[in-house]
Amino acid sequence: MEIITLPLGPLETNCYIIYNEDKKAIVFDPSYDGKKILSEIKSRGLEVEGIFLTHTHFDHIGALNMVAKDLDVMTYLGGEEYEWIENPALNGSSRYGESVIAKVKREEIKEGSFETPSFKFEVLATPGHSPGSKSYVFDNLVISGDVLFNKGVGRTDLYMGNEKELMHSIKEKLFKLDEDMDVYPGHGMPTTIIEEMYENPYIK
Repeated sequence: MEIITLPLGPLETNCYIIYNEDKKAIVFDPSYDGKKILSEIKSRGLEVEGIFLTHTHFDHIGALNMVAKDLDVMTYLGGEEYEWIENPALNGSSRYGESVIAKVKREEIKEGSFETPSFKFEVLATPGHSPGSKSYVFDNLVISGDVLFNKGVGRTDLYMGNEKELMHSIKEKLFKLDEDMDVYPGHGMPTTIIEEMYENPYIK
């Protein structure tokens, strides 16, 4: 299994594409620049089986319309934020003078095991940065969205953010994973669980 990292847009929000040797793929957080995301997918001959959102803040869904409609696949997201992708006030875009609205085929995803035709992974409910934040756990990596960063944690001053919930999600969900597991955050460089357990200055 391989992972492609595309830091896109003014906030360099990471879009991730995971694919296997059979060229089957899934996309996480199509943030900005849908043409670049689609070009990467098509140049590698990948067949995408779904789009998964860590959460629905505007910088993580800026290219969702274009990518989802071009690929004609389902978008999966936490039910707590099911309507946020269509509401600029909820997804935060109106706060910055933008109006990000995505109208796509979507389904709620809940904590537990999840399978596509070619992938199996665990979904963790990791609220705090936002109420519907989800982290996606594979054999050797976790896509953590804006919950846990390389030497940082997600902000909690946005709509429905909650610092207590964020710390619980990190300590009781992410830090219960294999210490050697790689962490791919919503912004910035990858890290590992053990590195953040002992070196992250924001963990309280």
